[in-house]
Amino acid sequence: MSKSNQKRIVVVGIGYVGLSNAALLAQKNSVTAVDISKERVISVNERKSPIVDEELEDFLANRKLDLSASTDLVDALKNTDVVIIATPTDYDPKTNFFDTSSVEKVALEVTQHAPNATVVIKSTVPVGFVVGLRERTGNPHIMFSPEFLREGRALFDNLHPSRIIVGSKTKKARQFAELLVEGAIDKDVPVLFTSPSEAEAIKLFANTYLAMRVAFFNELDSYAIAHGLEARQIIQGVSHDPRIGNHYNNPSFGYGGYCLPKDTKQLLANYADVPQSLIAAIVEANRTRKDFLADRIVAKNPKTVGIFRLVMKAGSDNFRQSSVQGIMKRLKAKGIEVIIYEPAMNDDTFFGSRVVRDVDLFKLEAEIIVANRVTPEIDDVKDRVFTRDLFGSD
Repeated sequence: MSKSNQKRIVVVGIGYVGLSNAALLAQKNSVTAVDISKERVISVNERKSPIVDEELEDFLANRKLDLSASTDLVDALKNTDVVIIATPTDYDPKTNFFDTSSVEKVALEVTQHAPNATVVIKSTVPVGFVVGLRERTGNPHIMFSPEFLREGRALFDNLHPSRIIVGSKTKKARQFAELLVEGAIDKDVPVLFTSPSEAEAIKLFANTYLAMRVAFFNELDSYAIAHGLEARQIIQGVSHDPRIGNHYNNPSFGYGGYCLPKDTKQLLANYADVPQSLIAAIVEANRTRKDFLADRIVAKNPKTVGIFRLVMKAGSDNFRQSSVQGIMKRLKAKGIEVIIYEPAMNDDTFFGSRVVRDVDLFKLEAEIIVANRVTPEIDDVKDRVFTRDLFGSD
């Protein structure tokens, strides 16, 4: 892209979604990443990734990127062409909906200071959110483009996208899709332009399907445990059916992480006036799985249980809503002492449980070691490891 065709892009939110999009687009455009965290801004300006992501770390350190970071949104908005909003939208159990306040705040700022800019929401939002936001702001340039990124591989997934979906059918929407394709390595990417609410629904239904698949294989595994069967053999036999496929079938302590728990609950909330059984069952199945596995651990009568890693999966530094936390809370409720080995954590305690930084001391103290995913660090104590990791994959 020539300098004259370069776009000035502002990405708000230096999380794994925002930073991976910023790095992708900064190959051919001038990008400013904005965040309220001074530490993250400094890190990006020093070309260091504040997020554990192999491709992101390499891009920031070794690629020629027109990328800067700032805490000043209003200043960044001067003369901008495109604004990507990637701020957190955590699920609020009190309202039964996502907390979209940060997205709305940014959208209002953009409408005031850059009224002609294309505004692309990457944060996950309820169905119907963009239509309502357009009405409240009077800004017709707001659209939603769902992300389908894995934590720890976010930039890789942007470079090799499974599909690009933009919730708008305007010229601005097509121009934004072209920017994403231009930055990607894979160019033969399915691109779909929809209405805003359909794009929002695609995101929620896609994640709920993944949660359903996790829940299915977890319930298969629970059945096998209860009846003394080899779950691995059953899963392999089921998954050889090409209609089912040999992927996303490794049992766990439940679906967790930032997206699946909140997205399934949000979709369930969107079904308030629509008859359904399956969506509620998926949410309930996740609770049932944790109850079942916690009861199996409690039955062994341990005095001290060690939690080996809080992160939701290998290659991630995120332990928000990780499934093993559900097991941990249930064990503590039974009066069992819980200790934690989590090298990604700086604190000495986590929800009242002691963090042990020395893995050898951790293994010495823990009677049972609970591990959602097994690594070579605990191979020497396999006889004390409680895990449902059958295939060594996420």
